[in-house]
Amino acid sequence: MFEWLQDYHKLEDEIIYLENNLYRANRELGRWIEGDLAKLKIHPESSAAKLEEHIERIEHELACKMNDLHDVKSLIKRFRGIEHQILYGKYVEGKTLERVAEDLGYSSQYIYAKHAQIKRMITFADKV
Repeated sequence: MFEWLQDYHKLEDEIIYLENNLYRANRELGRWIEGDLAKLKIHPESSAAKLEEHIERIEHELACKMNDLHDVKSLIKRFRGIEHQILYGKYVEGKTLERVAEDLGYSSQYIYAKHAQIKRMITFADKV
């Protein structure tokens, strides 16, 4: 029912992983260029020799994932229904349920109850 939320979180996780991988690869490249490994000779077939190509691949994949995330957000914004709006506000925009209630013009008690109902539906769907 709310597969888009799982897809969104999966994309977010993949982006975090790629960003971390890019950070580590750039740090390693820095060691070879001007750090403690700068005076060592690099064998042409070593992973260090291919580090810049590896960084380019990561950057390309990261850019694609960021575009995918943007597309998913654009799609999700078009969904109708209070359930989708609550989930989008809470899990995509990172708002509190009180803020979601305020933005949607509902009481916070109603939004809390609706959110609990949605979570039960998701849990039940995962078990089936």
